[in-house]
Amino acid sequence: MKKIEAVIRPQKLDEVRESLKKLGYPGMSITRIEGHGKQKGKVEQFRGQEYKVELLPKVKIEIVAKDSDVMPIAEAIAKAAKTGDIGDGKIFISPVEEIMRIRTGEKGEGTL
Repeated sequence: MKKIEAVIRPQKLDEVRESLKKLGYPGMSITRIEGHGKQKGKVEQFRGQEYKVELLPKVKIEIVAKDSDVMPIAEAIAKAAKTGDIGDGKIFISPVEEIMRIRTGEKGEGTL
């Protein structure tokens, strides 16, 4: 099992969710976060004054999936979230040792 964490633009969330739903993965955890990558924020104007926004709003999506489903999920996220501009986001994939359903105590891939 693997955990997929994707950091994307907030305006791309609906497209990503629809794409994952079509793949058969409607379940996910979503967190609204702030951060920046190489672009280190952006310069905006308000009432004629420039100011720097260092932390940009992002959305973090977390999904735990079977090993065989990881690449199709990651590719679906990347395709739906891509704008071609700096700041589109990143996808992180890491191993998951065990899963346990709290209600029943069931463990393993069957809980997915």
